Amino acid sequence: MQIELNKPETHKDLFTRVGPFIWINLLIAFVLMASTCPSCFLSLEGLKQIFPDFAFSFCISSALSYGGTVIIRWLDRKIPWVVYPFGRLFATVGIYMAYSFVVSFVFVFVFAWLTGQLAIQNIPWGEIFRLTAFPMQVALIIMAIFTTWSWLGEWRKSAVEAERLKAERFASQYQSLKDQLNPHFLFNSLNVLTNLVYEDADRSAAFIQKLSKIYRYVLEVQQEELVSLEKELDFAKNFLDLQKIRFEENLQFRMEEEKGQQFYLPPLSLQLLLENAIKHNVASKENPLFIDIRQKGNELWVSNTLQLKNQVEESSTGIGLENILKRYKLLNAKAPTIKKGESEFLVILPLIKIEQ
Repeated sequence: MQIELNKPETHKDLFTRVGPFIWINLLIAFVLMASTCPSCFLSLEGLKQIFPDFAFSFCISSALSYGGTVIIRWLDRKIPWVVYPFGRLFATVGIYMAYSFVVSFVFVFVFAWLTGQLAIQNIPWGEIFRLTAFPMQVALIIMAIFTTWSWLGEWRKSAVEAERLKAERFASQYQSLKDQLNPHFLFNSLNVLTNLVYEDADRSAAFIQKLSKIYRYVLEVQQEELVSLEKELDFAKNFLDLQKIRFEENLQFRMEEEKGQQFYLPPLSLQLLLENAIKHNVASKENPLFIDIRQKGNELWVSNTLQLKNQVEESSTGIGLENILKRYKLLNAKAPTIKKGESEFLVILPLIKIEQ
């Protein structure tokens, strides 16, 4: 079964579009020039005097902001804020400041050479390093903007994802409840009960008791995020006992539980797996359907013989496995493992331990 996960939203970069990119960097250059020589903007001679410095400020600001956009995009894919907050912070500072130093040094060198302030034969490296300090200060400001913008964007994505998962949880709970109480299952149960009433009063009474336990359990746990493994296995046994009355020797099952530690799992997980196994596979005298539920440490292995029907029952919704995978994702727990062989279908459910 293939589950298609939604791709996470990507927040818009600060300097993605050409128009805003140019205007923002022109504004940065203007602020830099106004802070060093405000009177230069009051006369034509002053404007001519600061034009080279203004062009230099615009070019280096553009290079730093564009580079910052590329770096942020790359880091968003490799080191997301939510997963590695401190590592992301150190990586952002280290990579961007290294990039800014190289860009600033190259721009200062080229600008000084084009304006005739240095000769190739006698390069004042110390002076160039000193002049690089000011663009680096600008880079710090730009980096702070990028870091804040990126973090806010990641926080927004996480909030949207959390709300989406929350909505899916309620939808999955509702769908799961419908699956348990679907008319087809109730019809089969009542049909078996009708036959039992005339054949065996004791078995019919036992059938009614198990059926009532199943529906009581469904109503009790539909709003719970976790239930104990013991309760879930007890429910699974009642469910399989009912099915065995219906299929008789055509259905066989085995359950093994390790006593000791208390484990939990999402409610009705087993019912979804068991119902899928019965719906999708043939159960006959020639080919009995065998279901095996076995605890192995902190995992629950649920397997069944694979003998697929040509047509699946109409009541099958096809969401059972996806339902379980989404529940585990919602709990931030290890995802279940699904293995399909030639003669066996296996689902390994990680068991959850609650720290007291």
